[in-house]
Amino acid sequence: MNLSFIWHMHQPDYRDASGVMQMPWVFLHAIKDYYDMPWMMARHENVKATFNITSPIIEQLKLYYTTPHESDRFLSIWLKDPSYLQEDDRNWLIKLCKSTQFDTMVKPFERYVELYNQEHFNNSELVDLEVVFMLAWCGVFLRENNALVKELMEKKRNYNDDDKSALLDELSRFVSGIFTYYSQLHNEGIITISTTPLNHPILPLLMDMQNAVRANPNTKIPKDYRSLADDALLQVQKAQELFLDTFGYEADGFWPAEGAVDESSVKLLSSCGVKWIATDEEILFKSLNSHDRNALYSPYDYNGMRIGFRDHFLSDLIGFTYRHQDAFSAANHFMSELKKIQNRDKNASVFVILDGENAWEFFQNNAFDFFDALYGSLAESSWCNTVSMDEVKLLPAKQLSYIAPGSWIHGSFNTWVGHSEKTRGWELIYLTKRDYYHHLDSLDESKKDKISEHFLAAECSDWFWWYGDDHFTEFGAEFDELFRSHLISVYDLMNINPPADLFLPIIKDRSVKNFWLKPQSDIHPTINGKHDSFFEWIGCGVVDESKLFSTMDKMRGPIKKILYGQDDEKIYFAFEGKIKKMCLLDTITIIMEPIGLRIRLPFETKTTIFENLEISIVCDDWLEVCIDKTKIEKDEISVRFELEEDENIVQTLPGFGELKIDLGNDYSQNWFI
Repeated sequence: MNLSFIWHMHQPDYRDASGVMQMPWVFLHAIKDYYDMPWMMARHENVKATFNITSPIIEQLKLYYTTPHESDRFLSIWLKDPSYLQEDDRNWLIKLCKSTQFDTMVKPFERYVELYNQEHFNNSELVDLEVVFMLAWCGVFLRENNALVKELMEKKRNYNDDDKSALLDELSRFVSGIFTYYSQLHNEGIITISTTPLNHPILPLLMDMQNAVRANPNTKIPKDYRSLADDALLQVQKAQELFLDTFGYEADGFWPAEGAVDESSVKLLSSCGVKWIATDEEILFKSLNSHDRNALYSPYDYNGMRIGFRDHFLSDLIGFTYRHQDAFSAANHFMSELKKIQNRDKNASVFVILDGENAWEFFQNNAFDFFDALYGSLAESSWCNTVSMDEVKLLPAKQLSYIAPGSWIHGSFNTWVGHSEKTRGWELIYLTKRDYYHHLDSLDESKKDKISEHFLAAECSDWFWWYGDDHFTEFGAEFDELFRSHLISVYDLMNINPPADLFLPIIKDRSVKNFWLKPQSDIHPTINGKHDSFFEWIGCGVVDESKLFSTMDKMRGPIKKILYGQDDEKIYFAFEGKIKKMCLLDTITIIMEPIGLRIRLPFETKTTIFENLEISIVCDDWLEVCIDKTKIEKDEISVRFELEEDENIVQTLPGFGELKIDLGNDYSQNWFI
């Protein structure tokens, strides 16, 4: 069988009208992921993959080659002596330095743990926080091979401004060599490099907003929409130009942003010289009007375009599930899943496609141990051959006569249009575009070019990802402001006062309270699998999985809401969701730390004694679990659940990681990670 990995490397364009990046995520992922990901793979012979590098990464990464603090707001503040910082800048810097994943990135640094929960910092403490934050973002390659990074890690505390300056210079030099490394691996035949339309737009929506309705008839779209097909063409052409300038040849492969396709966008890509694309399995199933998974494991040809369709289950295992397992168990499980496919079809071609950067901060050691085990197993395998997309072009392919419109998320476009906030974003683009055309004749070519750049930036999918209630970030206000700033800049270039609407935030004030409610009091529900009365759960905690936000998305499972709480003797959980889908589940695994509990139970009414703990499970109208806590000799526990169907994990709960519960009934201290 053939296995093709496509790692998608993408961050939005964080530059404002002045060209200064307002968020540091490109730089941070550069020192943690952009070099480490191909390096981890290249350590193993005969393992190949495809890396999709988007234009915003290319353009912004180059700004860090020299004087990075002049191109990045965060780094300019980070580099200053704290005694000179304004209060707003100081608070914003602290907010960013405390945004790091705690268990996997903060905990390895003793000094970082000490500072993480502080509210106020003197200047020397702030310097320490700044340095350990940056060291925490350094990837495994830097920690093992860079002398300065190793020296600063060994120093552990009492850093100074000279340490900061030297570290930033060193990291800047490191970043400047990343694309050279990609080119080297490409020339050696180890990787294929592909790209995405310039600003990561949803091409089908630019070309025809009706595609959203074709993909999902219930989607509400802006009333006065207009085709932005001309911009769609520019997005592809300019991405090709930038790729050629960076790597010395034209990209003949594209991952359409968010796997979003329709027939017109595929035709557009083909007309621009693109030979292969990849998208999600749901698009194939909709195109074939069949959910036969055996049909998934082949390349396809659509009017001369070679297409690989993403195995959603396997991709989600890596992106979401394996973070909770030890490296070797996860790698072995993945290989066993591949073997199941190979046993059915020795000539199968499997496409595993996912975000190449955001998941690894949830893994221990930035996922190095996992990838080392996985790539090692693949390198030694006699039955699984890893291939890059350059090689996929040469494999036999099935013919496809129709491409259904949709994206990698549920085969629809609802992540980017439909919600009132998302729709408002599109309406402001259309309004600005209409005003632009009204004044087109009065503008010189230089201004037209600059205006075009702002329109293309405003069409980035990432702005619409954070609008609505399906994803959450602490930096939603910053994303919102950046989006609107591009449209405001269009009016500034036309010497017209921008409409007042562009100065009004689109994103509503929201927080974790939208999807997580802490327990308010003891509860004493009857555990019988019946949704008897809400009153017996009054005062419980609630995690609304349907509104759970992350930097990624995944195939949703059947559980939509978790209710939980406790009394003096027991901890109670109830799982609410789609009953028919829940009935297909057969097993629930309960993981509880730090007591080391991991028990796998069938979906049937029973009470089990496990290591002195009495655990009851009942499934009827909904799923209820009750755990005796009197034998737990800890003040706090972390609980996680895995739901299985036919030995496949279909949902991990809670979706944000682990639910931490204070067994002392001090509800004010309950929190989540």
